[in-house]
Amino acid sequence: MFYRKYIHNKYFYTGLAFLIWMIFFDQESFTDQVRMSQSLNNLEKQKEFYLEEIESNQRSIHMLTNDTAKLETFAREKYYMKKDNEDVYVVIKEEE
Repeated sequence: MFYRKYIHNKYFYTGLAFLIWMIFFDQESFTDQVRMSQSLNNLEKQKEFYLEEIESNQRSIHMLTNDTAKLETFAREKYYMKKDNEDVYVVIKEEE
Protein backbone atom coordinates (compact mmCIF):
# COMPACT_ATOMS: atom_id res chain seq x y z
CA MET A 1 0.00 0.00 0.00
CA PHE A 2 0.95 3.60 -0.57
CA TYR A 3 0.30 4.71 3.03
CA ARG A 4 2.27 1.86 4.55
CA LYS A 5 5.63 3.43 3.81
CA TYR A 6 4.58 6.66 5.56
CA ILE A 7 3.00 4.98 8.58
CA HIS A 8 6.12 2.95 9.37
CA ASN A 9 8.35 6.01 9.19
CA LYS A 10 9.90 7.34 12.43
CA TYR A 11 9.32 10.93 11.27
CA PHE A 12 5.60 10.23 10.97
CA TYR A 13 5.45 9.15 14.62
CA THR A 14 7.60 12.07 15.71
CA GLY A 15 5.37 14.52 13.83
CA LEU A 16 2.24 12.89 15.20
CA ALA A 17 3.58 13.08 18.76
CA PHE A 18 4.53 16.73 18.23
CA LEU A 19 1.07 17.54 16.84
CA ILE A 20 -0.69 15.83 19.75
CA TRP A 21 1.59 17.63 22.21
CA MET A 22 0.87 21.04 20.61
CA ILE A 23 -2.89 20.47 20.49
CA PHE A 24 -3.45 19.13 24.01
CA PHE A 25 -0.47 19.45 26.35
CA ASP A 26 1.49 22.59 25.49
CA GLN A 27 1.19 25.74 27.61
CA GLU A 28 -0.38 27.59 24.66
CA SER A 29 -2.28 24.57 23.35
CA PHE A 30 -4.97 24.80 20.72
CA THR A 31 -7.71 24.00 23.23
CA ASP A 32 -6.49 26.76 25.55
CA GLN A 33 -6.39 29.20 22.64
CA VAL A 34 -10.01 28.40 21.72
CA ARG A 35 -11.11 28.75 25.35
CA MET A 36 -9.31 32.09 25.73
CA SER A 37 -10.76 33.34 22.45
CA GLN A 38 -14.28 32.57 23.65
CA SER A 39 -13.54 34.26 26.95
CA LEU A 40 -12.20 37.31 25.14
CA ASN A 41 -15.34 37.55 23.00
CA ASN A 42 -17.50 37.30 26.11
CA LEU A 43 -15.50 40.02 27.86
CA GLU A 44 -15.75 42.30 24.81
CA LYS A 45 -19.55 41.88 24.81
CA GLN A 46 -19.63 42.74 28.51
CA LYS A 47 -17.44 45.77 27.86
CA GLU A 48 -19.85 47.04 25.18
CA PHE A 49 -22.81 46.48 27.51
CA TYR A 50 -21.21 48.36 30.39
CA LEU A 51 -20.07 51.23 28.17
CA GLU A 52 -23.66 51.61 26.93
CA GLU A 53 -24.91 51.51 30.53
CA ILE A 54 -22.39 54.16 31.57
CA GLU A 55 -23.45 56.41 28.70
CA SER A 56 -27.13 55.91 29.55
CA ASN A 57 -26.50 56.67 33.23
CA GLN A 58 -24.50 59.79 32.39
CA ARG A 59 -27.38 61.05 30.22
CA SER A 60 -29.81 60.35 33.07
CA ILE A 61 -27.61 62.16 35.58
CA HIS A 62 -27.24 65.14 33.28
CA MET A 63 -31.01 65.24 32.71
CA LEU A 64 -31.79 64.95 36.44
CA THR A 65 -29.35 67.66 37.47
CA ASN A 66 -30.67 70.15 34.92
CA ASP A 67 -34.45 69.52 34.91
CA THR A 68 -36.32 69.68 38.23
CA ALA A 69 -39.54 68.28 36.73
CA LYS A 70 -37.69 65.16 35.59
CA LEU A 71 -36.04 64.92 39.01
CA GLU A 72 -39.43 65.02 40.71
CA THR A 73 -40.82 62.39 38.34
CA PHE A 74 -37.81 60.17 38.94
CA ALA A 75 -38.12 60.48 42.72
CA ARG A 76 -41.82 59.68 42.62
CA GLU A 77 -41.43 56.63 40.36
CA LYS A 78 -38.24 55.15 41.78
CA TYR A 79 -38.44 55.96 45.50
CA TYR A 80 -42.23 56.45 45.89
CA MET A 81 -41.78 59.95 47.29
CA LYS A 82 -44.83 62.15 47.70
CA LYS A 83 -45.87 65.63 48.64
CA ASP A 84 -47.34 66.30 52.11
CA ASN A 85 -50.94 66.60 50.96
CA GLU A 86 -51.21 63.49 48.73
CA ASP A 87 -51.33 59.72 48.99
CA VAL A 88 -49.34 57.26 46.86
CA TYR A 89 -50.78 53.91 45.80
CA VAL A 90 -48.52 51.29 44.30
CA VAL A 91 -50.21 49.04 41.75
CA ILE A 92 -48.43 45.77 41.05
CA LYS A 93 -49.44 43.89 37.92
CA GLU A 94 -49.73 40.15 38.37
CA GLU A 95 -48.11 37.93 35.79
CA GLU A 96 -50.28 35.28 34.19
